Amino acid sequence: MRGSCLTTMYSYQNEFQDIEKKNNLTLHARVLHAFLSDLKFSKEKSRVDTEETGDISTREDRCFINLHAQEPWPQPIILYQPYEVEQILLPDNANCLAVQAFLKMCQLDFQIEPRKNAEFMSPSGRVPFIKCGTKLISEFDGIVAHIGSKGISLSNHLDPDGKVDMRAYQSLVNNVFVNAELYICWVDPAILNITKQRHGSVYPWPLNHYLNWQKRREVIKKLSILGWYNKSLDEVFDDVKKCCIALSERLADEEFFFGKEPTEVDALVYGHIYTLTSPSFPYNEEVAAIIRQFPKLIEHMFQIKHRYFRITIGIQNKIAEEFEIIESSSKDTLWDGFRSQPESLPPLSEHSFTLSFN
Repeated sequence: MRGSCLTTMYSYQNEFQDIEKKNNLTLHARVLHAFLSDLKFSKEKSRVDTEETGDISTREDRCFINLHAQEPWPQPIILYQPYEVEQILLPDNANCLAVQAFLKMCQLDFQIEPRKNAEFMSPSGRVPFIKCGTKLISEFDGIVAHIGSKGISLSNHLDPDGKVDMRAYQSLVNNVFVNAELYICWVDPAILNITKQRHGSVYPWPLNHYLNWQKRREVIKKLSILGWYNKSLDEVFDDVKKCCIALSERLADEEFFFGKEPTEVDALVYGHIYTLTSPSFPYNEEVAAIIRQFPKLIEHMFQIKHRYFRITIGIQNKIAEEFEIIESSSKDTLWDGFRSQPESLPPLSEHSFTLSFN
């Protein structure tokens, strides 16, 4: 009986130990399973969260882009610039035409508003500038950046290297053509008197003489810093020729500088080439002769003029008619309100002319 009890006890003990081992193994397995399950769940959750976050970001980006794309533009955009016939000078005319070409390439409607004091209305003191809603944005680069912030760009199709090259050519144009135009207008003694007459024609005496002096001092300071003021006229023409060589080589046999569609640099080059070769500025005949040595640039200019400004290619007389100098004032001209000298000021004499232009 006792042996039977012991046998039974050992049997229960062994069974209990087996159960305990199984329970221990089960517990270990459960812990391991739980750990692996948590790890797998964490990875799965991380993957799902990443996908969801990416989807949310993508949806947010799409919403952001769509909001900008659907945001109504103030129509029309108002472009302020000096008077073309009597007042505007080489660099200002080039920049105004470049901005006009850019806006047309972007298919944005705009309205030109000439103002005799446009440069003093501008936030940066330079023309042109646009009024877009409640914002005033000045100069070519600033206007391009603002339009680009609204999702409209002419260079979106370019890769990063292409955009770098495009900005390099923009910098070349600004560093050569703009400085050459300033030099011709304000430093060359043969042109200086014409520049003063045009720049000061919209202001009464003696304000016109003071503003001419102020503007020339500003330009000379800028050209001195950039190393252009001490150049000779031949050196300036040589720099213009080198710039034309670089632009012509880049253009090659293409219609535009970067592909089949125009970019910002096409608008900028158009503004300067058109202005420097325009019959409306007869005092820049030498630099115009240099540019005409590069038929690719001339053809590029006429292509843009025909495509965006709707003027027949090759009819230069038509272009000249646009800038025909008027002989008499009208109610729409800048002389309205300044037909006579102020009563409190003495009349302009030959002596005052001599002082103002020396």
